Amino acid sequence: MFKYPSYINRYNMEAKEILRYPRLDTVLMVEETARENSGECGKYQLWNKLPKKMMYQTFTVILDYLVKGGKILITKDEKVLWIWNPALIRRLQNENLIVR
Repeated sequence: MFKYPSYINRYNMEAKEILRYPRLDTVLMVEETARENSGECGKYQLWNKLPKKMMYQTFTVILDYLVKGGKILITKDEKVLWIWNPALIRRLQNENLIVR
């Protein structure tokens, strides 16, 4: 069976050691790029559209953070979708429809 090199293995990122932790401005840059290109491209294409270059591993750490934070989803066909909608959340909180 063919084994992918470690830098291509997308499914086992949590088992690997993180070499670089992102700075806040880097996270915000990825957020803005993901919001602007929501549903248009996959992870690798989104990485190529960033205004500044960064290591791919750092980029995947940021994507994992955004997924766990509920800001993006990654679909079955690897498209990155921006789902965060603070206006809708405020409206639902005002109507007492959100429990937490």
